[in-house]
Amino acid sequence: MNGNKTLIAYVSKSGVTEENAKIISDVLKSNYGFEVDLINLKENSKPDLSQYNNIIIGSGIRIARWYGKANKFLKNDFKDKKVAIFLSSGYAGKPETYQDAITKYIDKKLAKNPHIKPVAAEAFGGRYRDVEDYTDPEKVKVWATELGKKLSM
Repeated sequence: MNGNKTLIAYVSKSGVTEENAKIISDVLKSNYGFEVDLINLKENSKPDLSQYNNIIIGSGIRIARWYGKANKFLKNDFKDKKVAIFLSSGYAGKPETYQDAITKYIDKKLAKNPHIKPVAAEAFGGRYRDVEDYTDPEKVKVWATELGKKLSM
C-alpha cells in the first residue's frame, strides 16, 4: 500500500465542503505527491478503507449538526490510519463565533467518538444560500499544507 494513499470522504449539500475537499486534495497531490481519492458519502457511504493510510473526513453543518452520512462514517474503525477532520459552517467563518464552532462541532463530536484521534481538525467558513459567503479558500490551502506535513511523518 502506498504510504501516501489518502481518502477524502465528505458530505456536501451546498457545495462548500466539496469545494474544500477538492482544495485539500489538490494541495496534497501537488505539494506532497499523495495519491488522493475523493468520495462523496452521499454516493458511496461505505468505501473500502483498507487501501488507505490516511482518511480525511469532511462535513457541512446544517441546523447545528453534522450531516448524517458523515456522522455515520465517523463510527468506522480507522485502525492504524491517520485521520483528519474538517467541516464547513457559516458559523465557523465568523471570527466572533469561530471558537464556539470548534467547541460545538469538533470538540463535542470527538468526545462522542473517542476512538478517533485526529492528527488535525479544522472548521472552515460556509455559505448561506449565496446570501452570505464566509468561505476562505486560502485558509483551506494553509491547513492542507500543514496537514500534508503531518500525514508525511
